Amino acid sequence: MLRTLGHEIGRTTIQQLLKEQGIEPAPSRKKQMSWSQFLRAHWGAIAAWGFLTVEVLTLRGLVRYHVLIVIDLASRRVEIGGIASEPTGAWMKQAVRNLLDCEDGFLTGKTKLIMDRDPVFTKDVRTLLRSGGVEPVRLPARSPNLNAYAERFVLSIKSECLSRLILLGEGHLRLAVREYVAHYNRERPHQGLEGRFVVPSANDNATGPIECEERLGGLLRYYHRQAA
Repeated sequence: MLRTLGHEIGRTTIQQLLKEQGIEPAPSRKKQMSWSQFLRAHWGAIAAWGFLTVEVLTLRGLVRYHVLIVIDLASRRVEIGGIASEPTGAWMKQAVRNLLDCEDGFLTGKTKLIMDRDPVFTKDVRTLLRSGGVEPVRLPARSPNLNAYAERFVLSIKSECLSRLILLGEGHLRLAVREYVAHYNRERPHQGLEGRFVVPSANDNATGPIECEERLGGLLRYYHRQAA
């Protein structure tokens, strides 16, 4: 292309430019795709999931619960796939059926699902996902950076909510998770979305007085303008 415009560029210059931009030579470029290229190519049709673990004080003592979180990468919207103290293969398959529901399943319209190598994401679970039109994308072992969006949500919910509570039983855990996800999706500005909410507010153009809304006894707060 540059030659047709009257510019001559040496092969070594082209090689150096490709290396600086992280672009593979043409023969290799056709055989493999970088992780960033994969995300860009499927943006809008890709989700990720993973488990958040949290200790809960129960009558049996401290019990570790597993919370299955699912995130839409493009919008950052989060859904809780389920909460269990001992997630099994049967429990996971039911969670997948719920997520694939044709009417209101969170994975409706998605074609790729990023996941780690957790043993509970069994072959049967992956087969069930494929039957619903969602291709599992299994990450290499010990590569949390490749699932950065889900990992970032786990960090947020722990630092902003769960680590600041003494969770008394499964019901308390479910309440805390439900309230935080509602706050995260509807009331919390996101830096990755240029300060916007995941779910747009109906009062974005309101000009009334500022009000403060609270969740979990004031642990989570949200300021907004009252509709005129």
